[in-house]
Amino acid sequence: MKFKAFLTENGVNLLEKRFLPALDKMGKICHLYLNRDHAIFLHNLLNGDGVQSIAQFRKEALFDDYHISSQNEDRIAFAVDISLLHRALRSSVSICTEFGNGPTANRLQIKLVKKLPPNSTQPMPFLTFETKGYKSAVIQDVPISKPLSRAQVLELQTALDMAQDLPQTLVQVPDLNQLQNFVDRMRHVGELLNISISKYGDLHIQISTTLITLGAEFQKLLVLGERADAPSEDGNLSAQTRSARAILRGDAQSVQVSVKHFGKSLQCHLAKPDCAFYGIAPQGACLTVIFQFFIPGSHQMDKSISLHCRLPVLDQGSG
Repeated sequence: MKFKAFLTENGVNLLEKRFLPALDKMGKICHLYLNRDHAIFLHNLLNGDGVQSIAQFRKEALFDDYHISSQNEDRIAFAVDISLLHRALRSSVSICTEFGNGPTANRLQIKLVKKLPPNSTQPMPFLTFETKGYKSAVIQDVPISKPLSRAQVLELQTALDMAQDLPQTLVQVPDLNQLQNFVDRMRHVGELLNISISKYGDLHIQISTTLITLGAEFQKLLVLGERADAPSEDGNLSAQTRSARAILRGDAQSVQVSVKHFGKSLQCHLAKPDCAFYGIAPQGACLTVIFQFFIPGSHQMDKSISLHCRLPVLDQGSG
């Protein structure tokens, strides 16, 4: 089982400045799944507890000279502490910047190794960053779990395949900061959030207790997938009534999620996505958030990077 590659400047920027800070907010431990074409960071896909997040990169988006081999069709997966990984990368980058010179300047290699830790008789696996300067090399070791077995990798791949299913209707939320401010206010009111999404491009968010109801509505959002025209007779009705009628018509779905989980998904703004889409999976199985990234300087989608979250549903809702 072997893996080694050089991180590109773009790869360093993507991981150090954007994705690792965002993924660290999702949870301390994640799986890093490497295959011939992709590097994928996965949260909660095997235990199903909490927000599932999937950040997938084509190898060219992060690496040069990418080499991987294993007896399991060149697939390797292991658990890693995101904050340790981020710290090691940050430290390696600063050393690279400070001391890099000569023909191998600023080349940061990442590889899987087995080493004997101090006071141990058993070799342990590490993900190692190696910075080669003109006269010396600096090595940063990040401890990882024992690589997943063939059966566990298959289970991970199956969960990943299932998590790719898209909702039939997605609405684009133009301002994540506005949503974040609203959720920050809601956090002090209660723990459960009711969310409904319609084919008309409406996103309705509400939190209720015995004493207070707070809500926000975003209308006429861009719709991907199944869409419909809002009935004109609904125009003068309240947001709650419009939402309830849309659900009865089969033009909307509603689910209940944790305020804490919803807040976590919004932390993905640290990855600096260009836009975000919300949708509810068939039968209200989960709330899906898809973040899109554009090729710099354009409005074309960058297909080498993808990030999406699936929030567990606390109540099956309706629709």
